[in-house]
Amino acid sequence: MAMTPLQASAQEADTYRQLKLFGEVFERVRADFVEEVSDQELIEAAVRGMLNHLDPHSGYLDPDSFREMRTQTRGEFGGLGIEVTMENGVVKVVSPIDDTPAYRAGVEAGDFITHIDGEQVMGLTLSEAVDRMRGPVDSPITVTIRRGEQEPFDLEIVRDIIKVQSVRSRVEGNIGYLRVTSFSEQTTPGLEEAVAEIEAELGDDLQGYVLDLRNNPGGLLEQAISVTDLFLDRGEIVSTRGRHDEDSQRWNATAGDDIEGLPMVVLINSGSASASEIVAGALQDHRRAIVMGTTSFGKGSVQTVIPLGAEGAMRLTTARYYTPSGRSIQAMGIEPDILVEQATVTTPEQQRQRREADLRRHLDGEEAPETPAAPEDEEAVPEVILPEPEADGDEEAAEIIEDYQLARALDLLRGLALFNGRIVN
Repeated sequence: MAMTPLQASAQEADTYRQLKLFGEVFERVRADFVEEVSDQELIEAAVRGMLNHLDPHSGYLDPDSFREMRTQTRGEFGGLGIEVTMENGVVKVVSPIDDTPAYRAGVEAGDFITHIDGEQVMGLTLSEAVDRMRGPVDSPITVTIRRGEQEPFDLEIVRDIIKVQSVRSRVEGNIGYLRVTSFSEQTTPGLEEAVAEIEAELGDDLQGYVLDLRNNPGGLLEQAISVTDLFLDRGEIVSTRGRHDEDSQRWNATAGDDIEGLPMVVLINSGSASASEIVAGALQDHRRAIVMGTTSFGKGSVQTVIPLGAEGAMRLTTARYYTPSGRSIQAMGIEPDILVEQATVTTPEQQRQRREADLRRHLDGEEAPETPAAPEDEEAVPEVILPEPEADGDEEAAEIIEDYQLARALDLLRGLALFNGRIVN
């Protein structure tokens, strides 16, 4: 409903009163704070506070952080190799990046970093904490980790240049395994190359693919769309809805399926966020793939990076993502078609994993439609009873225990191959 001129005038007057309050506080701090603080520091702190108050993903990027962000999207950056957010005043690890110093040191998704080189993280902004974790290549850093109900412990990590190979692949019997660790500018070309190599190796014996998106924190929206388009022949991939109707956008698949309709299993877990959830949600809604694992993180919001003066930028949440059936990902995540927890050698007491819905000031989610719309002229995924995995010898059994979710995904694809009458060697 449009405001009357009187209401608009009253709102404008209230805004000026609030800006006057800001000016008064600014001048008093500038004049009377126990130590001298520059105008730039005060204004940047005010901007950070305003944006950080909105939701966990909006924020201010100073020139150094903005340059770092642009470097990350190109797939190469310096640091420890972790995707982080801020929660309850400390740094929370969304996921470690494969084959990076943090990953090799044993950092896990859901860990909290409470101290950096012995200094408390509490009281720092996320940008300040990230700055302290940066440093010269080959220099050590000690982070204090709080994990579940365990006593806090220290990890020493040696900083390195992080060159992210966003796509890894291999052959598992007659099945192609595709691991996507992030969505950078290198992802779609890397995935196309991996598919071509697997097809060349297996030829007509190829039975299907596992697309592994576990602990993938996301990345570029355009890459999530192009990756999904590799496996869809038609239909909507994702839509975004902002505050205003004119801000809504939809992206659709183009003709052509790079793997020619072969069965797919997509693996997700609580570390699969944002772009990963777009891919999993679209392939699930179109019945193009079976999603397996545990519920994803639930980051279904769109951040727009807006350059500001002096080479800085602001990251502002401007819209929500929706899957083709109209489901909101925000604070809900993608529920797998087949729930498979990751197995370990021991059976510890299960700890609840933190997700987007647990973050302070997270955007509310929206109820999903009662019945997700299935694309026309597509068959439903046949129900397959998974056989128990069999292992020949201790070595194979150990591998299955090490990655139980992948083992079950491979079993499912082999079962589908049998169901479809394919020859299994």
